[in-house]
Parts: sequence; structure tokens; C-alpha cells
Amino acid sequence: MKKSSIYTKTGDKGNTSLVGGKRVSKTHIRLDAYGTVDELNSFVGLLVCEVEDKELEDFLLYIQNKLFVVGSYLATETEAQTPTSAQTITDKDIEALETMMDNMDAKLPKLSRFILPGGSKSAARAHVCRTICRRAERNVYRVADEFPIHESILIFLNRLSDFFFLTARIECQKTGKEMYWEQK
Repeated sequence: MKKSSIYTKTGDKGNTSLVGGKRVSKTHIRLDAYGTVDELNSFVGLLVCEVEDKELEDFLLYIQNKLFVVGSYLATETEAQTPTSAQTITDKDIEALETMMDNMDAKLPKLSRFILPGGSKSAARAHVCRTICRRAERNVYRVADEFPIHESILIFLNRLSDFFFLTARIECQKTGKEMYWEQK
């Protein structure tokens, strides 16, 4: 099999192709959405490098694979998607995320104040993932205003930002340095 070229010579002049062949502007809302999901996936990779808990590391790798599914789904033009051609997030994926969150939350003290991002390198990275995930969710809703988006994608991204919040809290528990907003 011939090695593919890293450049296609088709993306010049501010246009690119969606999966399915449709040419769109590089400012198209789909590109903003799947670009943000890709950015999130990169930051999750950075978080994976920092966590020391094997179960959390494995789950973050699972999340990275699911984010690739989300990005691929968003990069596929609506007209090219069929029920069998587009892999998407399933109820099982959402349940796995919720189960992990329930397990994490059971280990944490009750929250009575607002938390400041930080406390440790891994917690700060989890907070960055949380904020990028929220932006990705907003961008996907912009796509959903114009194109059909499978509801499971929206649910998954919504839960995922909460997962990153819990991840940050879990990581802070290891150092005892959870930081709180102090109103002055």
C-alpha cells in the first residue's frame, strides 16, 4: 500500500472537504466543532501523561477514542451519513461515563464552595479539558441549529465536561490542594 501524503493540495484558498466530499469554507461551523473536539482530545492526551492512577488513565484513553468518534461524526456531511455508515456515541458509552463519574463522586467530600482551577498539574489540565469540552458542546449545538446531530453526541459532551470537573477534584484530593474561590 502506498504511503499517503500529509498534504492533499485541495485545502488551499480557504476551503476543505468534509467526509463525503462536500467542499466547505474552513470557517464552516462543522470545522469549528470538530476542530474543538480535536483540541480537546489533544489536551486529554496531555492529561493522560500526568495522571498516575491506572484506572483513570485507561478511562481517559477510552475517552480519547470516543472523542475521535465524535470528531469523525461531525466531519461527515449530513447527506453522507446513514444509520450504518456513521459510527456514533451509544447509550452504553454514556452509561460508562456516568458510572465512572458516580464512582469518582462517591470518593469526594461534599462541595460547599466554588472551586478555582488548579491545585496540581493534573487537576489544572483536567480543568482545561473541562473548559474546552464546554466550548466543544456549544459549537456542536451551533451545528445542530443547522444540521441534524445525533442526541447522544450532545449528551456525551455535556456529561464529559462534568467528568473533567470530577477528575480535577480527584486529582486535587491526592495533593490536598483543592483551591476555593474566596469572595472579598
